[in-house]
Amino acid sequence: MTLNTRLAEITDRIVQRSATTRRAYLDRIAEAAEAGPARAHLSCGNQAHAYAAMGGDKADLAAGRAPNIGIVTAYNDMLSAHQPYEDYPKLIRDTARRAGATAQVAGGVPAMCDGVTQGRDGMELSLFSRDVIALSAGVALSHNCFDAALFLGICDKIVPGLVIAAATFGHIPAVFVPAGPMTSGLPNDEKSKIRNRFAAGEIGRKELMEAEMAAYHGPGTCTFYGTANTNQMLMEFMGLHLPGASFVNPGTPLRDALTTAAVERAAAITALGNDYRPAGEILDERAFVNGMVGLMATGGSTNLVMHLPVMARAAGIALELQDFADISAIVPLMAKVYPNGLADVNHFHAAGGLGFMIGELLEAGLLHEDVRTIAGDGLRRYTQEPALADNALIWRDGPKTSLNDKILRPAGQPFDAQGGLKQLSGNLGRGVIKVSAVAPERHVIEAPARVFADQEEVKAAFAKGEFTTDTVVVVRFQGPQANGMPELHSLTPILSVLQDRGLKVALVTDGRMSGASGKVPSAIHVSPEAAAGGPLARLQDGDIVRLDAVSGTIEVRNVDLAARQPVTPDLSLNRFGTGRELFETFRRHVGPATDGASALL
Repeated sequence: MTLNTRLAEITDRIVQRSATTRRAYLDRIAEAAEAGPARAHLSCGNQAHAYAAMGGDKADLAAGRAPNIGIVTAYNDMLSAHQPYEDYPKLIRDTARRAGATAQVAGGVPAMCDGVTQGRDGMELSLFSRDVIALSAGVALSHNCFDAALFLGICDKIVPGLVIAAATFGHIPAVFVPAGPMTSGLPNDEKSKIRNRFAAGEIGRKELMEAEMAAYHGPGTCTFYGTANTNQMLMEFMGLHLPGASFVNPGTPLRDALTTAAVERAAAITALGNDYRPAGEILDERAFVNGMVGLMATGGSTNLVMHLPVMARAAGIALELQDFADISAIVPLMAKVYPNGLADVNHFHAAGGLGFMIGELLEAGLLHEDVRTIAGDGLRRYTQEPALADNALIWRDGPKTSLNDKILRPAGQPFDAQGGLKQLSGNLGRGVIKVSAVAPERHVIEAPARVFADQEEVKAAFAKGEFTTDTVVVVRFQGPQANGMPELHSLTPILSVLQDRGLKVALVTDGRMSGASGKVPSAIHVSPEAAAGGPLARLQDGDIVRLDAVSGTIEVRNVDLAARQPVTPDLSLNRFGTGRELFETFRRHVGPATDGASALL
């Protein structure tokens, strides 16, 4: 199918914008590749340190002829998504030996759980953990002993941080190895109803705890379509996973077979063989455009609007907010997965999943097929699905029709003609809104503002019964400079209750809401942030704010903001406790949310 003309124009625009930085990047990784296997240039003492604990693999490592695979792992057993990685290193080493290669755990990276830190001080470290993960993976790979890297990571900031590192070491191949989602527990919509009842004071903590434990009940990724599962989609659309690997449950024979195949593939695509596929060449402009298409077609997490520009910059590519908006305007919304619908990712996968979507989007001319991937040339490989036949892993043609059109629809008969994301701009700054879960009648909200400095103030006002009329809730000083830009997900039940009472409500914030933002219209990532003197710092209670997702505007009406002095809050309490004092350098040097809110790139 011919590539959509508008998608081609957007891609060409990105290519032209990135021409100088991309060329410099490719020259750097080509120079690194030409030097040959890095460990060949290490001294005998250097190598002895690197191989001392490798037992029977020492001779192969010292000889330098067998590919050596570096494992970068985000394993910990507090995150359900990452607990399955505990046993992966042994499986990887054993598989590497059978494939004529060796493997070493190069290092670990931190992996914090936003589900644990929601509404707590630790959430102020969450976004910056992406940069820490990139730095940690960089330290692991800096030993320069590896011909390829396997990246073991799934959740919110972990995959973006690992991709930044993979691009930085772009002369070596990078294979991302998922662990899969937990099996379905309490349905997400039931969990949400119970959260709302608790917020309204109708049930107690005991009932809430029982529901939460029934929803999050075992190893694997949370089953709603938040940032973690959006990451998994992204790795498949961008060709860094094996086809169909994203949503196979942990602890199953097929999951183990896919992990084994990932190791074999990593060993096969190094510079020592005949199918060299360095990460920096796979991560080109077309791959990032494909990732943005997948984000819109699935109604994925708004967090990726910040992560993708930083990931791209690591590969010499410049993405802008307008690129996301323009792609959203031409890509149909094909999936309804909670919070955009009732299904979870297991239901989505069973209905045809990513393979069906990629096939449909390719036929519609809405994906670049002519890309390099870890699996081979061409994205059409990702229309296939993995299966076991006589205990052997095979790939077969995926479904050509959706097996449940309440969850997954063809590109020609979508849930919506456009993707789930809108850019907003106006006299309050620039931001984004995820509209895929918001009812059309709520796409435009105009109401008096109630201005708060943090989410605890909102909760206190709700508890006092102060919200009795239509309201735009403004939560400012939640940007990266102010306090690390925490997610404000704990506001969702409160705002949902107000909406269910018949009020017109919206949220405007320089903070984040993630892929779990729900059905309340929310203008998020508003930039410049209030702490940098942005317009939100000049808003006052009672100002009429209009959030218009149809026209793409966010503005205060009939107010001369320039005539007002910005509020200067006391942010000292954000600087200490729960490790926040260690992150002051990130707050001082972080860029704006519109550029990805990174202190590194």
